Amino acid sequence: MRLFTGLTALCAAALFSSQALAAPLILATKSFTEQHILSAMTVQYLQKKGFQVQPQTNIATVISRNAMINKQIDMTWEYTGTSLIIFNHINKRMSPQESYETVKRLDAKHGLVWLQPADMNNTYAFAMQRKRAEAEHINTMSELVAKVEQVRKTDPDNNWLLGLDLEFSGRSDGMKPLQAAYNLELDRPQIRQMDPGLVYNAVRDGFVDAGLIYTTDGRVKGFDLKVLEDDKGFFPSYAVTPVVRKDTLEANPGLEEALNTLSAQLNNDVITELNKKVDIDHQSPQQVARDFLRSKQLL
Repeated sequence: MRLFTGLTALCAAALFSSQALAAPLILATKSFTEQHILSAMTVQYLQKKGFQVQPQTNIATVISRNAMINKQIDMTWEYTGTSLIIFNHINKRMSPQESYETVKRLDAKHGLVWLQPADMNNTYAFAMQRKRAEAEHINTMSELVAKVEQVRKTDPDNNWLLGLDLEFSGRSDGMKPLQAAYNLELDRPQIRQMDPGLVYNAVRDGFVDAGLIYTTDGRVKGFDLKVLEDDKGFFPSYAVTPVVRKDTLEANPGLEEALNTLSAQLNNDVITELNKKVDIDHQSPQQVARDFLRSKQLL
């Protein structure tokens, strides 16, 4: 009996030692606030679940993708629209579910597994000052276009100004096809090109009448902006999703469940509030992630 007990203890010690010496899981995330929060949240929660995690932040999208395929990193938080358009070169308009199913199927060929997507969509949209949008009854892109056309006809010397980042203005899937989809006529002086981060301030301060933003950016809430509904479904879905190498999942029981648990906590309202706490309230991503996980009783 003593021999059996001794062997059991020895095996348990050996197992613990092998787990302790196992290489940590490499998590790569991109270089903006939302991804910094997701990185901190993932590291803290997975460590609580007994996994070793090594975060690699500020990794460019294409570099992260190649590193996953080459087995240099284990997991990341990726967006369905990014994989669809940038990695797989598909510009066909799809529903959020179609986008997810498509990238899940295509990336499986590379040994990458898309887990459960969060109920959020960090896509493009146009936004206005909330008070002004409500006063002028503008809730959708179509209503914005109608207002622009009305001003064009009745007060041509006071045309509306739209703030856009430089990339969107010139992209083949950017401003020109958007204008075609919504039958939006614009004169060149009406388009004000600027750094993406300055668009939010320009809308808030009235320098432009409406501007192109990202829907989950913390400044949307911090500056009290009204996000206009893309009622014609022009912008693709960008649902953030944990993506993990298949061999990593197979070697780490419980990892899939843990990441899906995190994904299930997120939606547009949640992530926008978390982004605001970093960008507007100047809290650290680590503290914001810790407080959120505790509020969900996950730490």
